[in-house]
Amino acid sequence: MSSATGAGAPGPARPWFPLNRVRAGCVVIVKQLTAAPEVNQRLREMGFGEEQRVKVITLQNNVLCQVCNARLGLSAALAASILVVPAEPVRLAA
Repeated sequence: MSSATGAGAPGPARPWFPLNRVRAGCVVIVKQLTAAPEVNQRLREMGFGEEQRVKVITLQNNVLCQVCNARLGLSAALAASILVVPAEPVRLAA
């Protein structure tokens, strides 16, 4: 899927936006990596693969995220190459 709108996905389309624009404390799902292929591969190795849930911890000069039970810092420029959508709240069985 090359669209940055999520068109063609089941359910209502949600716009994709860069990780560096997410508010601290929000959980998002990675949809697309738009950096150079070797950078995208390294991001996947660190846990920033497509469909991965990521929690943004802080947004300052760098973006601090929690992914795969680890905290990782990314530059704002690198975070801008990670397109995400808001995660739906996790619902537990009653």
